[in-house]
Amino acid sequence: MSASMHRYRSHTCGALRESDVGQVARLSGWCHRIRDHGGVLFIDLRDHYGMTQCVIDPDSPAFKQAEAARSEWVIRVDGKVRKRPAGTENAELPTGTVEVYITDMEVLGPAAELPMPVFGDQDYPEETRLTYRYLDLRREKLHANIMKRGAIINSLRSRMQQSGFFEFTTPILTASSPEGARDFLVPSRIHPGKFYALPQAPQQFKQLIMISGFDRYFQIAPCFRDEDPRADRLPGEFYQLDVEMSFVTQEDIFQTMEPVIRDTFKEFAEGKPVTDVFPRIPYFESMLKYGNDKPDLRNPLIIADVSEVFTREDVTFNAFKNVIKSGGVVRAIPAPGAAAQPRSFFDKLNDWARTEGAPGLGYIVFEEEAGQIQAKGPIAKFIPEAAQAVIREKAGIGAGDAVFFSAGAEDKAASLAGKARTRIGDELGLIDKDRFEFCWIVDFPQYEWNEDEKKIDFSHNPFSMANVDHDAFMALDPADKDTILKITAFQYDMVCNGYEMASGSIRNHRPDRMVKAFEIAGYGEKEVMERFGGMYRAFQYGAPPHGGMAAGVDRIVMLLCGAHNLREITLFPMNQKAEDLLLGAPSEATPKQLRELHIRLNLQEK
Repeated sequence: MSASMHRYRSHTCGALRESDVGQVARLSGWCHRIRDHGGVLFIDLRDHYGMTQCVIDPDSPAFKQAEAARSEWVIRVDGKVRKRPAGTENAELPTGTVEVYITDMEVLGPAAELPMPVFGDQDYPEETRLTYRYLDLRREKLHANIMKRGAIINSLRSRMQQSGFFEFTTPILTASSPEGARDFLVPSRIHPGKFYALPQAPQQFKQLIMISGFDRYFQIAPCFRDEDPRADRLPGEFYQLDVEMSFVTQEDIFQTMEPVIRDTFKEFAEGKPVTDVFPRIPYFESMLKYGNDKPDLRNPLIIADVSEVFTREDVTFNAFKNVIKSGGVVRAIPAPGAAAQPRSFFDKLNDWARTEGAPGLGYIVFEEEAGQIQAKGPIAKFIPEAAQAVIREKAGIGAGDAVFFSAGAEDKAASLAGKARTRIGDELGLIDKDRFEFCWIVDFPQYEWNEDEKKIDFSHNPFSMANVDHDAFMALDPADKDTILKITAFQYDMVCNGYEMASGSIRNHRPDRMVKAFEIAGYGEKEVMERFGGMYRAFQYGAPPHGGMAAGVDRIVMLLCGAHNLREITLFPMNQKAEDLLLGAPSEATPKQLRELHIRLNLQEK
């Protein structure tokens, strides 16, 4: 070996090509797979950059050493680059036309018997994968996802900078915030009996940055919430692209942020179509047409309200008539082409509806017989032809189609209809899985009725600006429930393929208006001072109109990687019980640590 050769490598395992044939190369990496072909050993050597096939036969001085190597040993090899014999090339690999004939080898890091293989993509129990995450991360798919995650974040960051935003970092140790989820608390050693909280989001800080006279803020911000784990949320912590802008209307935020998200998706969608102009759908329209406020627009089905049909004299289906009398609604979900489905298709949907707590899904099937449309199904006989025609028109269906019904209190009927829409779209194969369909949901209600406590609550972000002019808002009577529940806010969500991707609002930046907004939800000025004193005081000293949003980075990455689970796109995630199996968190504190923090444990008896 020449003295100038690098200690570990002249090339990475992804670098060698046909133009390198005849050179002597030095590679270091992991033994991905070792194959014995009649005494000749083939070692696929892998590093971060790729894989190179290395070959050794009994004539090589390093053969004895090579025979001892096992999966995932880290080795250095020296050898001559040669062309692979005709017919043995591997078109899948950039290095697939060459191999290295090993003349010298050194073991850099032997590996014990593996608890899970790195080679191959078979599934392993989650507990094993998370305990040995460093082995899991060596696997090709996961390694690629993590690299893609970094590239997506770089893209978001550079697009934000090109749009005139500047990245600010906000504190991690902060004050407990009363809204939203449970805080993670951190005891203070210097202030006995007092606690910091980890931020659930930088909401108050980003608004304070605007009040401080900066104009466009963003941050790839970690957020901490002590929530019970859910499938679509990482336990403990997650990242968001956090954004705030001054002197802007809702329209400005859409015009600025839509291209950032859309173009990042286009860059990483691998040719799958991405919505060019995001449609704006008012909240109440979304609840009616799609049964939820995060519609999957890849599904063409649209729910219709058919309540008035069931109030007609000639319709005798009493179950639905009674629902409407007691203030409920009837929604129709179209099922195009479903007349051709076997009976089991309808039975399965009915059984599913019962697992959702509904009495079932009534349905009508429309078939053409001798040029006439015939209605079939359990409830068809209660609905005369004239009323059926109205249902067909409202649901946008005809002969060969079916329609399902969801009836009950409006929110329950909408929710069941929304879930049924998804199921029917899936079962009938109507959803094009290979596209990204975006929209904005706008005009969220500012307040909602809390049935349990019989009071008005904020329905979303308490800092949102209501879509009511200043004087009219200040004059509102908190007892006028009907008017208040109709108020919408400059509050919006960005939705993609049925996932909420981002949420934001124009903020309520006037202190008198802030007090009024909280008063309507039953808080006095004293409580506002106690809970949001810092913000409330800041608003007294000249706050610009401002607004923003936060987009879920983990969800964006998950969709673009085609992953079905956030753990597939996160380096070191916790398990479903919010435990870090690799490093063993949470763990017990030592008596000395507890003494320093002035903390005594009060554990429940086992």
